[in-house]
Amino acid sequence: MSSRPPALPRPTARDVAEAAGVSISAVSRTFTEGASVSAKTRERVLAAAAALGYRPNPLARSLMTGRTELIGLVSNHFANPTFMEVFDLFTRELQARGLRPLLANLGQDGDGGAALDMLRQYNVDAVLIATSAPPDGFAASCRAAGLPVMHVFGRAGRTSPVPVATVDNVAGGRLAADAMLARGLRRLAFLGGSAHDASTIDRGNGFADAAGKRLRHAIHAGNYTHEHGRVAMHALLDRDDGIDGVFCADDVLAMGAMDACRERGVRVPDDVGIVGFDDMPLAGWAAYALTTVRQPIRDMVLHAIERIVAWMENPDTVPRSRLFPCELVTRTSLG
Repeated sequence: MSSRPPALPRPTARDVAEAAGVSISAVSRTFTEGASVSAKTRERVLAAAAALGYRPNPLARSLMTGRTELIGLVSNHFANPTFMEVFDLFTRELQARGLRPLLANLGQDGDGGAALDMLRQYNVDAVLIATSAPPDGFAASCRAAGLPVMHVFGRAGRTSPVPVATVDNVAGGRLAADAMLARGLRRLAFLGGSAHDASTIDRGNGFADAAGKRLRHAIHAGNYTHEHGRVAMHALLDRDDGIDGVFCADDVLAMGAMDACRERGVRVPDDVGIVGFDDMPLAGWAAYALTTVRQPIRDMVLHAIERIVAWMENPDTVPRSRLFPCELVTRTSLG
């Protein structure tokens, strides 16, 4: 029986330095962004590294620079399909900048303490919070730990302890109501997620403001899932089968609501028009063709990453909060 040959030792910075005829510090500077090194030395180091198959060790480098290049990416929406796009954008854009995301799930972390402990243990350089409903005080605790923090999908305002990059949820709610009223719908309802979620509250307030006396019911499903939306829509139809327009606080809820209508024999949009929020890719599928309020997810993610990187480079450059506009995307679920 043949045995596997022993693995060759990984080349080290010392090996590269000896092969290139330079100091170890020159090797370190070559692989440190922004460090001073001559073009001739850089060329020799890179050639030696390529010949040896050397890759810099980020953990060893962090001991020298005091930076880990780790960015905490914190959320509690890992089961929501919309956030798969968000996480894909965050991870790809961070990696393109030489940074590494460290995911922290707040789903079972009541006060965020376990997530914050993990972020501190791994000595992350900054934190990106990607949820509209983090635990109370979580963002402030991250900031108190000395970490640059950006809150994406949060609520912008003077009371926010950290800079926020978010969509104008109130305006989005108004867009949905205006579209329904323009189509002659007169018995409206709002179907939200958690009653404590800032985005649900703001979208519901904007909708109620524009709908006025046409708003007959406002209920909360409790979570942003298809099943929560389906069950809540059944409850809404049990309460009032005369409803002719429903604004759902996100697309997943709206799809659940549409499937509940199918189960009840309620026609969309002939009997009831439905509008969602987000414009996730699935919203455009023929099975749903969901009219929805689009939020510019890519723009918000890129803005948050650019601002957090600038903040890391210059601790005195604390970014301002930014409110992004939204737009109505019309498909056939509204009629």
